[in-house]
Amino acid sequence: MVLIGLIPFFLLYPISDFVSFLLLHVFRYRRDVVEDNIKKSFPEMDQKEVRKIVHHFYRNLSDILLEGIKAFTMTRKQIVKRHKVVNPEVLHPYFEKGMSIISLPSHYTNWEWGSMSGSLQLEHKNIALYKPLNNKWVDRFTRWSRSKYGTELASIYKTIETFERNKSEQVIYILASDQSPSQGNRAKWVRFLGRDTAFLFGPEKYARRYQYPVFFVDIHRIKRGYYELTLSLISDDPQQLPEGEIIRRYAASLERAIQKKPENWLWSHRRWKLSR
Repeated sequence: MVLIGLIPFFLLYPISDFVSFLLLHVFRYRRDVVEDNIKKSFPEMDQKEVRKIVHHFYRNLSDILLEGIKAFTMTRKQIVKRHKVVNPEVLHPYFEKGMSIISLPSHYTNWEWGSMSGSLQLEHKNIALYKPLNNKWVDRFTRWSRSKYGTELASIYKTIETFERNKSEQVIYILASDQSPSQGNRAKWVRFLGRDTAFLFGPEKYARRYQYPVFFVDIHRIKRGYYELTLSLISDDPQQLPEGEIIRRYAASLERAIQKKPENWLWSHRRWKLSR
């Protein structure tokens, strides 16, 4: 892991290509899950098109894995240059009113650098909600890496306490919201990629409770190792929307991004393991 962090970027991607080959053809990492998810999400595609997306998906996955490790040794200048927020000014009117922000990225292209790039480019305190890892040593190391430039990491199991503790401050909350909920009866069901899909309801619950504006974070790969993040408003008046509308808008924004470049989403997740 340390050695990968020391490898220069121009050597990182040939290594990533080799890792991608191993994941796809040797270890066949969740290949059945990946192919099944893609086929059911794009039933109009023929087998050749599906295989092409699968191939590019594993390259995307390998890039993210190695870039995540590379993050341990990246400088502030490298992070800002390679993971650039293109329109931070859209948040300024809300900060001027003394408000906090809820930002909703997803597992699309490189989300790993987000906890570092946000604190370097966006005003005010950044708090990223994350799921603690089972391995305590790896979890401690990951927390250190992701928070070294100022972002605070908070456990998803302490979400309520985190919002309450910081309600008197101006905060940018970062919640990757495309994971599958653990229980279907506590989820919001949305039509997503042609199927009934359970989404976490937490982002909407806290937006409505504290009347925080909500932004979708679209991460676009310019080329390998370079990304642009665009913030787009989902709602700046959550309490006036029908219940579930924020989640529906988030799902629609994510679906549009996936349809443009389907290989960039994390298809290896068992995203549709729950039934309505």
